Amino acid sequence: MAEHASKVTFRVQRYDPEKDSQLHMQEFTVPTKRGTTILDGLIYIKENLDSTLAFRTSCRMGICGSCGMLVNNYPHLACHTQIEEFHSNVITVKPLPNAPIIKDLAVDLMPMFDRHKSIKPFIIRNDEDEMAKPTREYEQLPDEVEAFEQFSYCIKCGICVSACPTSASDAKFLGPQALGQCYRYCADSRDAGAKERLEIADSNHGAWHCHLAGACSEACPKGVDPAFAIQLLKRKMAVQSLGGGRKEKPAEIYPPPTETKPKIQVPPFTVKK
Repeated sequence: MAEHASKVTFRVQRYDPEKDSQLHMQEFTVPTKRGTTILDGLIYIKENLDSTLAFRTSCRMGICGSCGMLVNNYPHLACHTQIEEFHSNVITVKPLPNAPIIKDLAVDLMPMFDRHKSIKPFIIRNDEDEMAKPTREYEQLPDEVEAFEQFSYCIKCGICVSACPTSASDAKFLGPQALGQCYRYCADSRDAGAKERLEIADSNHGAWHCHLAGACSEACPKGVDPAFAIQLLKRKMAVQSLGGGRKEKPAEIYPPPTETKPKIQVPPFTVKK
């Protein structure tokens, strides 16, 4: 049985800094069917109705984080958000809040990336030679991986920042994305850089400015739960200030195997040439 297409009105916020003095809405009629995503609708508009519409997209699989935008007043990834989820014939699409608009639905995420970079989101160790030219992997038990694994799924889409009320009121706030990733690396048993990261997070615009609204975790399309990560980060900072915290050395290089498997003898050919 063939699927019958229906039509939906897309109300899209437009803004071209070279031409427009203010934001304005523009309506488009888009044909849809079951499974049509918000991104599909925007691509239809760009290819058939208005080629000047600007938005960002890449993987179309909810992995790259490029297509974050505000859909019916809630942040979503446009590529895996289907139109039928809204049960409405009118879809309002705006750029993510708390980020400068470049054009139309495309926002500048560089401030978020800069904050992410500031917390040193990488493994810090003293064995520089091994880090530069690794010979083997570092030893890590399953429960040690579990301590940070959930928070490693961040795709840097900016949706958590757009939902955060503190980010809306404080432009210098490190934000849930950077703080969540700060904890991710501090909790990694291979890392030895927690002290210098915690000094960055323990600032006037750092973790203590988070009021635990939880909007970041609710909006996260990957289930990262940055609000929980920030609370764990606060606990880690408090423990460190009292002289506690992890005392053991970071994970060592996994030793090479001490035994080698016996070489299997090749059986003789059963058919002679």
